[in-house]
Amino acid sequence: MTRPKLIRQIFPPYLLVLVLSLLSFLGYASYSFRNFYLDQNTLELLSRARLLENQVLPLLLPLQPEKLDILCKTLGKTSSTRITVILSSGKVVGDSEENPDKMESHSTRQEILEAKQGRTGRSIRYSRTLENNMIYTAIPLYQGENKLVAVLRTAIPLTSLDHQLTTLWVHLTIAGILVSLLAGALSLWIVKSIARPMEEMKAGAMRFAQGQLGKMPVPETEELASLAEAMNEMAKELEKRIHTIIHQKNELETVLASMVEGVMAIDPAERVLSMNASAAKMFELDPEESCGRNIQELIRNSAFQKFIIKALVNLEILQEDITFYAGEERILSVRNSPLHDPGNHVTGTLVVIDDVTKLRRLENMRKDFVANASHEIRTPLTTIKGFVETLYHDPSIEPDQSKRFLEIILRHVDRLNAIIEDLLSLSKIEREKENEEIAFSKDDVVDILHTAITICQGKADEKNIHIDFHASEVLPALMDKTLLEQALVNILDNAVNYSHENSTIEVEAEGVEADIMIRIRDHGIGIPKEHLPRLFERFYRVDKARSRKLGGTGLGLAIVKHIMEAHKGTVSAVSTPGKGSEFTLQFPRTRL
Repeated sequence: MTRPKLIRQIFPPYLLVLVLSLLSFLGYASYSFRNFYLDQNTLELLSRARLLENQVLPLLLPLQPEKLDILCKTLGKTSSTRITVILSSGKVVGDSEENPDKMESHSTRQEILEAKQGRTGRSIRYSRTLENNMIYTAIPLYQGENKLVAVLRTAIPLTSLDHQLTTLWVHLTIAGILVSLLAGALSLWIVKSIARPMEEMKAGAMRFAQGQLGKMPVPETEELASLAEAMNEMAKELEKRIHTIIHQKNELETVLASMVEGVMAIDPAERVLSMNASAAKMFELDPEESCGRNIQELIRNSAFQKFIIKALVNLEILQEDITFYAGEERILSVRNSPLHDPGNHVTGTLVVIDDVTKLRRLENMRKDFVANASHEIRTPLTTIKGFVETLYHDPSIEPDQSKRFLEIILRHVDRLNAIIEDLLSLSKIEREKENEEIAFSKDDVVDILHTAITICQGKADEKNIHIDFHASEVLPALMDKTLLEQALVNILDNAVNYSHENSTIEVEAEGVEADIMIRIRDHGIGIPKEHLPRLFERFYRVDKARSRKLGGTGLGLAIVKHIMEAHKGTVSAVSTPGKGSEFTLQFPRTRL
C-alpha cells in the first residue's frame, strides 16, 4: 500500500485552514463594514431629521399639507435625502419623492411603529415606491411634552453602500488571493523545511538498513537534531556490534575452516544449518549449496542417517564409528553435541566428524606388527628351545648330529639377531626422523650406488646375475650416506634373492629437475598386484616360506620406506608376476 508523504498530509489541511481563515476574515470584514456604514448613515439620517424637526413642527400645527410636501421636496432635493412626514394615523402628508395623496398608509412600517413608541425607528427594506433598497430612520414629533402628532422619516438608498461593499469585496478578495498565494507559498516552504530534514533522516535510516552506517546530517531543529543524534549514536553502536559479530564470525569460520575434523550443524527438521570445508570434502559436497537441505538427501549412508536421527531424538552426546565409501573405504568417527539457544531450548545438534581411517589402519598395523613380531621371534625361539632340550636331555647324541643341531641353533640365533637389528635400525630411523637428528651431508649418489652394488655383487655372482648400472658421472645431493646405502642394499638384495639365475638387474640413476630418481629393475618372479599396497609394511611378506628360507626378516622394505621419508622422498613399486619388478626411489637434491 502506498503511504502519503508528510508534505501531502500537512500542506493541504494547512492551506485549507488558511483559506477558511481568510474567507472568515473577508466575511467578518464585510459584515462589520456594512454594519458600520449602516450605523453611520443612521446617525447621519437622525441628525438630518433633528435639523428638520423645527421646520416641520410649525407646519403641523395647524396642519398645512401642501407646505409640508413642498418643504419635503425642497429639502430632500438639496440634501439628497428622502424626507417623509407621516401623521400619527399613518397618513403621509409630505414626501420628497412622491405625491402624498398617492401613497398608502405607513402605519405598519417598522420604523413608524418604533417612532410611535417614542423610540428612534430604523428599518432597511426594499421600497416599492422608489424600487430600491433603502435605509429608513424615523423620530416622533410631539405637541407639547407627550402628544404625538406626526413622525418625521428620513431615508437614503443603499445603492452606494452596495457599490462600496462590492468594491470592498473585490479589493479584499484580490488581497485575500494574494495573501493566500503568499501564505500558501510560505506554508509550503515551511512544510518542506520541516519535511526536508525528515526526508534526510529517512534516507539515513534507509542507508542504515542497507548496512551503510555513515553519520547522517544533524538538522537545526532541536527535536529533529536530538533524534538524528540518537540515530547516529545508534548507528555507531550498531556498527561496533556488527564489527564485533563479523570479527567473531570470521574467527569462527577461520577456526572451522582450519579444523581437520568435519563440523556440521543440523536443525530438528534434519536440515543442514552450516558445515565447514572439511565436512564438505569428506562427503564430496558443496558447503553453500548444502545449507538448508535435508541431511538424509545429501548423505546416502544408512549408518550416518541413523546416527543423526538418534542424536536429534535422544538429545544426548553420542559417539560412533561408521564406514563410508567415497572412491575408497573410509572409517569416520562421528560424535555430536546438542545445540541450545539463549533460552536453553534445543535448536538442533552439532556433529563432529573425524576421519580415523589412518588411525584405525595404524591400530591394525600395530596389532599386526605385534602379532607378526611375536610370530617371527617365537618361531626361531621354539626351534632353538627344541634342539637345546634335545641336547640337554640326551647326552648320548652323536657328535655329528649334535654339531648339526648346534648349526641349526646358530642359524636361528642369527635370524633372531637380524630381526632385532632391523627393529632397532627401524626404531632409530623413526626417532632420528622425528627429532630431526639425521646428519645430512652433500655426497655423490653415484658413489653410493657403486658401493651398494659392490656389497650385493658377491650374492649376485653366485646366481650368475649381472647388475647393469647406468647413471650420470656425478649426482650430488644432500643426504645421509649410510641410510641411503642401507636402503639401496635392501632393494638390491631383494632383487638378487627373487631373480632367476643368469638374469640381469638394471640400475638407473638420474636427476629429474630438483629431484634424484633411482630405478632398480629385476626380471624375477614378480609380485602379485594385490600385495603391492602393503608391500612396505613391517613383517609383510608376499611368500612367507620363501622369504624365511632366503633369510629375510620382513623389515627390509619398511626400513627403505622410512629412510625415504626421512629424506622427504618416496619409494614405489610396480610389478608384473613372472616378468619382474621395478622399485623407484625419489628424493630432493636439497632440503628446504
